[in-house]
Amino acid sequence: MASPHPDTRYIKALLNNDNPAIAEIYTRFSDRIARFVQANNGSADDARDIFQDALIAICRQARQPEFVLTCPFEAYLYCVCRGKWLNELKRRRRAVVTISEASGFNDMEGADMLADATLREEERDRLFRHFFEKLAAGCRQLLQLAWSGVSLQEVSVQLGVTYGYVRKKKSECVGQLM
Repeated sequence: MASPHPDTRYIKALLNNDNPAIAEIYTRFSDRIARFVQANNGSADDARDIFQDALIAICRQARQPEFVLTCPFEAYLYCVCRGKWLNELKRRRRAVVTISEASGFNDMEGADMLADATLREEERDRLFRHFFEKLAAGCRQLLQLAWSGVSLQEVSVQLGVTYGYVRKKKSECVGQLM
């Protein structure tokens, strides 16, 4: 396993809601992202949104127990922002990115790999939430209870149904979700 990069302090700042360190992240890194987005068919507002969304995605990914920042934070942040902006351009059906500011970063390969994992995880989460919301209310309630750490026996008591029904219905609901 690779050792953590010294820039892990930025990840810790995000996770601990360390306002002075988060302000430093904005001060040090947001201008470069803004230049990138604006040079590629985006506005200043788009750049702010992409930057904010990227920080949220990074924070979500960093909460995963296996997460280790092994590259410079700036390169990782840039790659996540670049991926998010490319996705947004595809969604808008606009021109492709024409300018790359990837030069000047150390360990872009590591940052790209980490950013890809972050973006994939975010897309999986988005898809899961999308299809979860399409389930019937009863299925959503049952799955939320079952996934909250409550035993299926307790779920059956809370829902006022038999244990066997809860087991069968949970299996059906998970099948619908998949």
